[in-house]
This record gives sequence, C-alpha cells and structure tokens, in this order.
Amino acid sequence: MDILVENITKSYGSQKALDNLSFKVKTGEILGFLGPNGAGKTTTMKAITCFLSPEQGDIKVGGRSVREKPDEVKKDIGYLPENNPLYLDMPVIDYLAFVGELQGVPKEKLKDRIKLMIKVCGLTKEKHKKIGELSKGYRQRVGLAQALIHDPAVLILDEPTTGLDPNQIIEIRELIKEIGKEKTVILSSHILAEVEATCDRVVIINNGKIVADGTPEQLRQKAQGNESLKVGIEGGEKNDVYTALNELSPVAVVDFADDGDNTFIVESKPGMSSAKAIFDLCVEKGWYLTQLTPQEKNLEDVFRELTN
Repeated sequence: MDILVENITKSYGSQKALDNLSFKVKTGEILGFLGPNGAGKTTTMKAITCFLSPEQGDIKVGGRSVREKPDEVKKDIGYLPENNPLYLDMPVIDYLAFVGELQGVPKEKLKDRIKLMIKVCGLTKEKHKKIGELSKGYRQRVGLAQALIHDPAVLILDEPTTGLDPNQIIEIRELIKEIGKEKTVILSSHILAEVEATCDRVVIINNGKIVADGTPEQLRQKAQGNESLKVGIEGGEKNDVYTALNELSPVAVVDFADDGDNTFIVESKPGMSSAKAIFDLCVEKGWYLTQLTPQEKNLEDVFRELTN
C-alpha cells in the first residue's frame, strides 16, 4: 500500500515544523526517515497516522485521504510511537488481546494472531508477565507486537530499537526486513548504521524540508566529493611530514588522523588525485608508506553534512 505525502505544512505557534513536505513510499519499501531532533520526523509520522492534521496539503494511504477518510486509513496502519505507551499493569498476552479487539481483529482469528506475535517478537517467556515487570527492551517488543497485531498494510516505527541490546537489535532488524517484503514501512532512527543495514531508501529532513532522498549507496556517492585518503608515513618527524604533505600541489587539506602518530587524512583538490604525489614525496624524502587508503563516507557523514 503506497503512501503519498503531498505538500504538507504544520506549525506550532511561530515555529514551522513541516514546510511544504512531499515524498512517496511504495508498497514493499522500507523507508529510513532521518533528521536531527526537531526536524519534523515525529510530526510527519503523526500526520500519516491521523494523530494530527496538517494545515496545508494532504496525505494519501492506499489512495485514501487522511483528511477525508481518517478512520479507514487508521485500520491499515500499525504505529509504534517513540515513547511506546503501554498499560503496565496488564499481562502481555491480555494487553495484546485488548489491542487486537480495539483494532477489530475477528474473534476467531485473535488467538492465532496473539500466538504469532508472541513468537515473532520473541515474547514467549514473557507472555504471562505484567508489562511493568519487563525490561525496556522487552517493552519495546510488546510495542512492536501491538503495532502488528491486526496485520496492517503500513507500519510506522518511531525509534523501534530504543533500549534493545545488540543481539535484540539484529533480531528486530531482520524482522523489519522480513515485514518489509509485504508491507510499506517507515522507520525513524538515530542509529544510522541500523538504517543503512535495514532500509531500501532514505529520506533526510531538516527544518521541515527534505534535504536528501535516495538509497544509502546513492547518498554516499553524492557526498563523496573530492578524493580523501588516509595516509600512513614512517621515517620522518610527524610535523615535517605534515608540512611536506601540505606543500604538495594536488593537496587541498591535510589533517591528523585519530588512530596513529604518523597517520594523516589528505583531501585532494577538486577533480585531482594526490596518491602519486604522496608516493613520489616519500621516495624523495626516504620515507615509506604504511597506508594509502581511500576514505568512503558513510551515512553518518552524509547526515552531518546535510543537517549541520
């Protein structure tokens, strides 16, 4: 089920949280929705799930407008909000039955759906415990189970792995990828490595506007820019090597790397490469190269450049 966000605007007082925002998510696509705190991510998710109405524009889920048919849209959406509100005094299994009834799961199917969610979300040993007795990680699993209980076509996940340990993060990541084969998933997270490993496409917003849209690989390629090399040189004094590198004509910037006494980050001028000049310099000075490695930018580098 496709999601179409069309020119939505939302303000809180004088602050514009969303500014003419538009994007589309296709069925079977896992979209990573990124941005710094206050960028408008949660506001967008609340607008898609009909928790609030945009002042301008519209959102269509499966062709239905959230303005005109919000009750129908809600039936097709599973939502895990960032704060994951739960009834702490209820046992897990009773809570899922309660949510299932609220979501209109037929009585004859509810028991099987609860069993499946308990298994899929790794809650078998915890199913009879009160939610208030669970760790934060297991509460997050309960939140994911309630979002899936009615088998929605669209899944909106706001920071779904908060509080999980590394093993649990991997399990939830694999679960989301499996779910994404059949459903439309929007995933917000501050763990950029998780987004890179899980999502088919990434949208980055800042100040309520989209600043990047593409696959993780496409965003990395766009951000590569000038050649950047990690260079290790032995046989010379650190400051002498630094000065000599800065005097090379293809070099634009030299900085010290964090992981070695004689390791440097060398950025070349636009359209140029410094590798041969660095090699020739070492031959001339009697130094020897221990490392000459191209530096590839990751999603975290892209995020910082676009949102600072």
